[in-house]
Amino acid sequence: MNSVDIEKIYSNEYADFFVSFCSDVSVLEQYEAGSVNVINYFYAVVHLPASIMTEDVISRLGYASIPSLFGLVSQTSLEASGIPVIRNNPNLNLKGRGVLIGIVDTGIDYTNPVFQYNDKTTRIASIWDQTIISEIGSETVPYGTEYSREQINAALQAEDPYSIVPSRDEIGHGTMVAGIAAGGEDFENGFSGVAPESELVIVKMKQAKPYLKEFFRIPEDAVAYQETDLIYGIQYLMDYAALKDQPIIMCIAVDTAQYAHDGRGTTSNWLSFHSTRPRLGILIAVGNEGIARGHFGGFITEKNGYETVELNVGPNESGFSLELWGTVPNTFSIDITSPSGEYIPVINLRLDESREISFIFEPTIIYVDSQLVESQSGDQLILLRFSKPSQGRWKFNVYSKGIFPINFNMWLPMGNFIGPDTFFIKSDPNITLLSLSCAINPISVTAYNVADNSLYIDAGRGYTRINIVKPEIAAPGVDILSPSLNHGFVRVTGTSAAVAHAAGAAALLFEWGIVKGNYPEMSTVDLKVFMIRGAKRKSELVYPNYEWGYGILDLYNIFQGLIV
Repeated sequence: MNSVDIEKIYSNEYADFFVSFCSDVSVLEQYEAGSVNVINYFYAVVHLPASIMTEDVISRLGYASIPSLFGLVSQTSLEASGIPVIRNNPNLNLKGRGVLIGIVDTGIDYTNPVFQYNDKTTRIASIWDQTIISEIGSETVPYGTEYSREQINAALQAEDPYSIVPSRDEIGHGTMVAGIAAGGEDFENGFSGVAPESELVIVKMKQAKPYLKEFFRIPEDAVAYQETDLIYGIQYLMDYAALKDQPIIMCIAVDTAQYAHDGRGTTSNWLSFHSTRPRLGILIAVGNEGIARGHFGGFITEKNGYETVELNVGPNESGFSLELWGTVPNTFSIDITSPSGEYIPVINLRLDESREISFIFEPTIIYVDSQLVESQSGDQLILLRFSKPSQGRWKFNVYSKGIFPINFNMWLPMGNFIGPDTFFIKSDPNITLLSLSCAINPISVTAYNVADNSLYIDAGRGYTRINIVKPEIAAPGVDILSPSLNHGFVRVTGTSAAVAHAAGAAALLFEWGIVKGNYPEMSTVDLKVFMIRGAKRKSELVYPNYEWGYGILDLYNIFQGLIV
């Protein structure tokens, strides 16, 4: 990649678009006016002048061509999962040896002793920092800078490590995930990662471009990442593992509330495809949107012909987006009533259309985009993007034609992409999994509290919009000891902690199966079967379950089942 192309990757003067070309390079010829960078066999990114990113771009290029914006799943005990028994059993003695754990996140504090061997050398095999622009081109990464094990070790010996390897985790989320999954044993502080002898491959993502935040009305200071950079990062992890001929577990703790929550999005489809690949494990956190009141489940009968949706908009909300997803073969339309009572009659939307809605008594402008046949899901999408939304109660009547009864779903943005006082009045806590965790074949992980065996109250709940069972497994995720950025330890809670725990357990299974030759072709799908079969289940619940999936992760129970 030349210096001009690299400049476009970082510059807000250029917009980034997905192109699905499946190795047919003729598809890319229409983008001669821009720069085309191929990620893999399936996808390329096209960089075009940002002036193309007008308010009607979805009707022209399609919703799937615009990268979604991903946020951190969590802003912030081994015995419960049967880990110590597996480690201490002399016939097993599993600690993750020979298995890589890959993380695409906020980076890692590589100077923390929990990521070092006893001789003070690093257990981090590689760091790709997308945020550090390299003056020297690289054959292994398309942009940013890659740091090898040898460079990290040299940095650890230096008086100023960051003069040699300047990559830092300023937020701490990636360090937390890596520490829970694979941190070394610190007996003095009572800490150990689940797979303390696995090695780490780390990708630090660059922040999303301002133009994309502005388009989706996400606060300027929100921590957000582009889907394009996530896919580049995941591809890097797979390529690195293939180069080193090692099995790898990928732990994904970033996600988005955008898209259809059906497992059929760009990245979701791609991960599902790779989940059948041997020696690769993919685990994804379900998110913490369970009681955030960001989901509305609608139901329309032939008798009433519509469903009323009420949305409370909090103070100081500068803007936000709202997605409505309907199901084939039905078609949908909406009307709008503002907090002051101003009424916008039914908006009947054609195949691909954008409209600008303004009000007389409100400063609000709403951009309405319709995709009657959205390219990835095949269903109808109505996207509403609010600028200067008036505080108070907004009302939408959703109408439909088709086969009754008719369901539809609406979602607000995740986490800190929207204010805490903007929510649906009659929200539905189900189908609150974040979108990537709805991917069909990867393992979706929820969180529970080992102290009382209760579900973490904020955890996203299933199933997917098209009724695929998600999550599959619950792992410890409440009050979990984690390394902090000051080389100390802190208690953390959330599904990021849970997926990190489950990823460490998956690394132990890979060591037993692949490294030790008991199941050399183990894949994500195989891991899922093992975890489901060995899960602990409560007698009073019916499984699978919207909240617990198939039950609680229990590694010891998995191996007990293999004895039979």
